[in-house]
Amino acid sequence: MSEIKQGLISIVTPSYNAEKLIRRTIESVLAQSYQNWELIVVDDCSKDGTREVVRGYAEQDARIRLLPLEKNNGAPAAPRNIGIRQAKGEWVALLDADDIWHPRKLELQLKAMQQAGVDFSCTQMRDFTDETTLIFSEPGDVDCERISFAKQQLKGRIPTSSVMARKAVLLEFSFNEDIRYKAVEDYHCWLRIHQALGDSIKLEYPLLCYRIIQGQISGSKKYMLERMYMVHKEYPGTSIAQAVLFTLTHALGGFYYRVLKKGL
Repeated sequence: MSEIKQGLISIVTPSYNAEKLIRRTIESVLAQSYQNWELIVVDDCSKDGTREVVRGYAEQDARIRLLPLEKNNGAPAAPRNIGIRQAKGEWVALLDADDIWHPRKLELQLKAMQQAGVDFSCTQMRDFTDETTLIFSEPGDVDCERISFAKQQLKGRIPTSSVMARKAVLLEFSFNEDIRYKAVEDYHCWLRIHQALGDSIKLEYPLLCYRIIQGQISGSKKYMLERMYMVHKEYPGTSIAQAVLFTLTHALGGFYYRVLKKGL
């Protein structure tokens, strides 16, 4: 990894009642080939043993920090923003408390960003329901796709738990904490970043494993389409007709990628 400038990567993980799943998420961070990282778990007043689990890991590894919040925010936007503000690294990687990374995720992504000279990136992902079935093969040479503002308008292409960006970018374009934006605050954030900064890159290999959980809000198609329409309708410079169009293209793209391909 001599080609990579070994900057500190701050990993921000919002958690809420994740006691049963967050161990595997943390283990996937500990298993990274790139080891110059810190993990900030921002717990949104969990009612289970999430904090105890995280404290156990923090006692064993000083790179892991628990930030326990005093009140529940009802959505991950505020915990993410808090974690980003607390980050010590030049780079921030986002990871939800139930997702799992490929062991070379940070290494390959940071190298690709430095070679491309970009401040924002993501990777492909694949869905899973049973973590015991996960097998991490060697990626080999990974190509990159350019993601533009126009592409992102037509279809969300950026899995949140795969995102890595300069801390300064995520500070400038913080997540919208309005509860109406719950579950689409990330999509809204990526739109603003791409409109302001131009293209990002997406590594064309599933370095993120996204856990499918029964009842999760992102699985509610009606809710997500309503929220998607709201985002586009309220986005500056977007007409009602465009909002309808982008909502439809998002739905069609979602069916293709998430239902047929089982990934993004």
